[in-house]
Amino acid sequence: MNGVSTCARRGDADGGWPVVAGSGLCRVWADYSPFPPAERMRGIFRCLTFPLIMPPRNGSLCRVTDFMRCIRRSGQWAVLSAVALLLAACGEGAWNDPYPHGESAQNIYYSSFSLRPKHLDPARSYSSNEIVFTGQIYEPPLQYHYLKRPYALIPLAASAVPEPWFEDAQGHRLPADAPEEQIAHSVYEIHIQPGIHYQPHPAFAQDAAGQPLYANLDTVALERIDTLSDFAESGSRELVAADYVYQIKRLAHPKLHSPIYGLMAEYIVGLRAFAKTLNTALDAQQGGGHLDLTRFDLSGVELVDRYTYRIRVNGLYPQFIYWLAMPFFAPVPPEVDAFYAQPGLQAKNISLDWYPVGTGPYMLSINNPNRQMVMERNPNFHGETYPGEGEPGDREAGLLRDAGKPIPFIDKVVYSLEKESIPAWNKFLQGYYDASGIASDSFDQAIQVSSQGEAALTDDMRKKGIQLVTGVATSLFYMGFNMTDPVVGGNAERARKLRRAISIAIDYEEFISIFQNGRGIPAQGPLPPGIFGYVEGEQGINPYVYDWVDGRPQRKPISEARRLLAEAGYPNGRDAKTGKPLIIHLDTTGAGPDDKARMDWMRKQFAKIDLQLVVRATDYNRFQEKMRKGTAQLFQWGWNADYPDPENFFFLLYGPNAKVGKNGENAANYESPEFDRLFQRMKNLPNGPERLAVINEMVDIVRRDAPWVWGMNPKQFSLFHSWYHNVKPNFMANNTLKYRRIDPELRAQLRAEWNKPVVWPLALIAVLLVLGIVPAALMYRRKLHAQGIARVPYREND
Repeated sequence: MNGVSTCARRGDADGGWPVVAGSGLCRVWADYSPFPPAERMRGIFRCLTFPLIMPPRNGSLCRVTDFMRCIRRSGQWAVLSAVALLLAACGEGAWNDPYPHGESAQNIYYSSFSLRPKHLDPARSYSSNEIVFTGQIYEPPLQYHYLKRPYALIPLAASAVPEPWFEDAQGHRLPADAPEEQIAHSVYEIHIQPGIHYQPHPAFAQDAAGQPLYANLDTVALERIDTLSDFAESGSRELVAADYVYQIKRLAHPKLHSPIYGLMAEYIVGLRAFAKTLNTALDAQQGGGHLDLTRFDLSGVELVDRYTYRIRVNGLYPQFIYWLAMPFFAPVPPEVDAFYAQPGLQAKNISLDWYPVGTGPYMLSINNPNRQMVMERNPNFHGETYPGEGEPGDREAGLLRDAGKPIPFIDKVVYSLEKESIPAWNKFLQGYYDASGIASDSFDQAIQVSSQGEAALTDDMRKKGIQLVTGVATSLFYMGFNMTDPVVGGNAERARKLRRAISIAIDYEEFISIFQNGRGIPAQGPLPPGIFGYVEGEQGINPYVYDWVDGRPQRKPISEARRLLAEAGYPNGRDAKTGKPLIIHLDTTGAGPDDKARMDWMRKQFAKIDLQLVVRATDYNRFQEKMRKGTAQLFQWGWNADYPDPENFFFLLYGPNAKVGKNGENAANYESPEFDRLFQRMKNLPNGPERLAVINEMVDIVRRDAPWVWGMNPKQFSLFHSWYHNVKPNFMANNTLKYRRIDPELRAQLRAEWNKPVVWPLALIAVLLVLGIVPAALMYRRKLHAQGIARVPYREND
């Protein structure tokens, strides 16, 4: 028994410690163990400690001479065990790899999520953390070109981008240049490409007679079903125009509460009346059972043939075309809706909100929001190719290397739950996430800002081949004045000057530097970059807040704000009539540590012009109630573009959209007859010089009236590894994953380099552990001699 400790009792294979070979078995364990690294390490430490701590059994003791021989060999054991540790480190790759070892070279994209998607039903989903999934699964008629700027719509499921025609009140077709007042309806006729099929799904499975296999699940069948994957059969069918018609009807379903129903009811002919019809039908069946929408006609949506349907829109609404690129207008097959409506499935959380069904490049295979969300290639995907053209600079940036190649490139997408930003950041640095944003805690580690304010990667990031992509989002964060408030509101010149003074005092350059790590630009008006009508340079600054100095905007001095404040009737921050200090109230929902820092900073901004700011923090529901009733005075708000048109931002200041009394999105309750008149004209004009002139006039009006402190346009910083390709920010498209490409071989190589286990501390601990036992063993030996036990003879059968 070469190398086997004689302390091991013979015949002990049935329950005690395993027989251990100091020179051989540890190596065998390290090289051939089927167990993961953690289990392997337990075995190695058994190798380390067995010769010294094996207990006696059945009253027998090892001979002291053999025992001491073990002690004398302890140094050899420590060395051999340290070697075993090193061998174990070379076995199956990095010990900290969070994924199965077999996936290391597979074409998988890895990312994370922090908030569970609440809705994956296209009629209900409207959040950014949900569009990550719905955008890859569902296919509306249109999509945005991935590379072109300004943003351009192109066909997706449709064969072409539809051009509307116009009808008068009698249904007669009008010429394309008909006056707006004659246009009663705009008609969009959409042709769907034939040959598109849905992903495999049990709702499409059929029996021998061609009937749905799982249409009427009984109690016995439901006992065997816990998740969608428990269904043994699945099927598919071709996408048809009727599926798009059915989904538009679902927007009016009273039980779905679609977030865009209110807006669409204003435009889609008959949608509001259709919702009333569905309400009546639900009442008739007492709210139970599946409501088959195919039985009800929607006057504004017409099925023309198998691949063609029409949508009638009230009046002239050119922005409607953008909605056709959103999942709200993606298809839902009636049989899928009926399948999920079965009560037994809903009780098991098997629903369209949990398991979406689409024709897109990916399908959701695992929905476990407490751990992981997984999408895989849709085997029935109809196919697309990577775009062959973009904007200047795209070719030089390598964004056209894959032109004409079939997409998607990635086979599988894994999103893991990360509730904290630091673990997610560390996994990105280790190569276990392919891309990452930058949290404030990690900003200095990733980014260095030059004296000119330019952001660049740190040396550590560049050494790892990490790349940075930045872009100003089509978003706006602003501070609004309640224009119905008697102090800060109204169109009187006194109130205007007060609002302008506050606008100058709040230094958003400093705010962006302190709280955003420089990730943003001060807003000059209601339009962000990337939206038609946004003007850069000297012509684009807000002249009421900024001066143009040395080729860049410079905030006006505080002395100018004090002058305006005095002209408004508040010299030194006091009412000239009463002598009382002017107190401004800011209503907010924030209550955390970060919010406290921001509010302290905000108080200092007001103090610069001797105004007192009182922050009234409350819960979200109470805050919303204040906004609806118009009892807030000053508030913070934000808006992300739904579509790349200035109407999507100007309508936030349109009088009829006021929050008070109308529950619209005009949270400031701003009202200007001049602005409203121009809005009605601007929103229906095509992009061009005439529209731009109207936009400039509208921007001048709201800058003068200052219903908002214009705030900032956030800047997005994204990091990605060298193996992640075709990355270009696109703030309109939500289906961009199909364009991205991974080099899994390079990723596996770099992961191995970056995550080599450092085993020498373990080996050192092992040696110290063994050497530390030697004195105790010697004392134990002396105790045995003193008691005479050391002379107990060795018995072969023990």
